[in-house]
Amino acid sequence: MDLNYGASINPYPSRDELSVLFSGHSQTSADHKVGPLVHSHHLLHYVLSGSGVFHCLGKEYRLEAGAAFFIYPGELVRYDADPESPWAYRWIGYKGGHVDELLARLCISPQSPVIQNPYSPKTSSLFRRIERVLGKGEPSCDLQASGWLRLILAELVGSRQRSEASAPEPEAQITRQVEQAIRWLTLQYSQQISIEHMAQTLGYHRTHLSKMFKRHTGMSPMQFLLKIRMERARLLLGEPLTVEQVAASVGFPDALYFSKQFKKWYGLAPTDYRQDRLHMGHSCRV
Repeated sequence: MDLNYGASINPYPSRDELSVLFSGHSQTSADHKVGPLVHSHHLLHYVLSGSGVFHCLGKEYRLEAGAAFFIYPGELVRYDADPESPWAYRWIGYKGGHVDELLARLCISPQSPVIQNPYSPKTSSLFRRIERVLGKGEPSCDLQASGWLRLILAELVGSRQRSEASAPEPEAQITRQVEQAIRWLTLQYSQQISIEHMAQTLGYHRTHLSKMFKRHTGMSPMQFLLKIRMERARLLLGEPLTVEQVAASVGFPDALYFSKQFKKWYGLAPTDYRQDRLHMGHSCRV
């Protein structure tokens, strides 16, 4: 149960690269738990007070006031309030055609979904403005809300960068290396790339970068690249594209090899996976 709860939705959501869907706030109770569940949109939570735990991709993040956690569509997540000091937070739901690329430029990804900063009244105020302007429901609310969301992202990332600049070496440097690699792979997955090329482009030694990458993400760079490609392919199979077009769009010039990799990843060939989705869609409309 939430002891204090409020939310507003956007009556004029756009199809721009970034559009806020809704915003809200909550002071949770000691037994408050969300999930495990999967969302169909992006979510950003900002912790105002108290503490809690966020679970994503097998990792557990203990968060306090000032922390922000990002939830991606399709990712199984859970978050629980601390029973001794249940958290209060604000949240924003959002979508857009280039949201993943935008977040990747800020070194945010499903493998790196948390920003730990000191609490900022300015950041909290921006969240509050979005909830209020959506509540008014004026035609300009979508533009205002998306603008403030960009400011929130800038505040969160700027504060993190300032904290990392004062962090002891070499851990901060290693973290930046891994985040650079994540960003590069997220943006370049559709190209014919190699880890050697990535390391050379970023200015690091291949062996060193691969070792640090696996230490921080639990996966090798190639495993991470395959995960990105498979997740993107899964989404593209919902579009009117041939399997060959989907394969080419995610960096596989050989559609047969792509199909084998997809089946290994999801347990179904691309055509079977698409048919299952169509069948489920028809079932939902019955």
